[in-house]
Amino acid sequence: DLNGSFYQPSAFLMMGIPGLEALHPWISIPFCALYLTALLGNCVILFIIKKTQSLHEPMYYFLSMLAVTDLGLVLCTLPTTLGVFWFDMRRIGFDACLTQMYFIHILSFIESSVLLAMAFDRFIAISHPLRHSSILTKTTVVKIGLAIILRGMVSLLPIPFLLKRLTYCSKTELSHSFCFHPDIMNLACADIKVNVFYGMIVLLSTVGMDFIFIVLSYVLIIKTVIGLATKEECLKALNTCVSHICAVLVFFIPMIGLSMTHRFAKNVPPLVNTLVAYTYLIIPPALNPVIYSIKSSHIREALLRALRRK
Repeated sequence: DLNGSFYQPSAFLMMGIPGLEALHPWISIPFCALYLTALLGNCVILFIIKKTQSLHEPMYYFLSMLAVTDLGLVLCTLPTTLGVFWFDMRRIGFDACLTQMYFIHILSFIESSVLLAMAFDRFIAISHPLRHSSILTKTTVVKIGLAIILRGMVSLLPIPFLLKRLTYCSKTELSHSFCFHPDIMNLACADIKVNVFYGMIVLLSTVGMDFIFIVLSYVLIIKTVIGLATKEECLKALNTCVSHICAVLVFFIPMIGLSMTHRFAKNVPPLVNTLVAYTYLIIPPALNPVIYSIKSSHIREALLRALRRK
């Protein structure tokens, strides 16, 4: 019934790390450590910002958005990833897979947009410090947050429907322990040009544009910093951007690598593709709170005060 007729599998089979299936229980240990770091770290960041009145400013509101997004990404992938590693629960329903994929991509796009908003915040704070609070008011920050969520939801809404219209082959094995658009798309027996074209357009018009504007923001920041009077002022201004630059690199480098391997590097070993995917979805949520706790003196001091009270 696969020849010339519409076929949609009832479920897909998820993969762990190819070639290392016997070691999955041991491999799950570092994954658990990363997930635990991400969950605790981002919850601590949110708690500290909520309880510390001096952190109620645009930079930390955007950091809260980043922490919530990272928590969402962790909660999207944790059940299926640990399910595969611990219990060999590889089966995921077709509709459940599309739902997980939709939220993973939405949260990824939201994280990209939040990083752009944080770059804009740093540009305003350095280039127009006296106008910073009047430009980025609480109302403006809320509007930016709502616009970010709306853009992600609307731009990705057609993706599940474009996948549901396809007819699939008998092969149902995914490349990861989570659902990813190019991965599902490549299992189809039908013409996927529309899916490829739309996916590329959405990626370039959202994440691609975000990255370009982030780079442009830092070009303008560097131009402003060069005009400062002393070397100490230059270093002080740039030091406020270090955490954000690290977060940008941690997010965009694996994301670009994963997109390239899925679309262009067909002969890449499955192990490389899998490791890049896990790096993209697990490392940023785990590292972001660590980066900001180490580099942001305000977060660090507020955390130490909270620990002393305990």
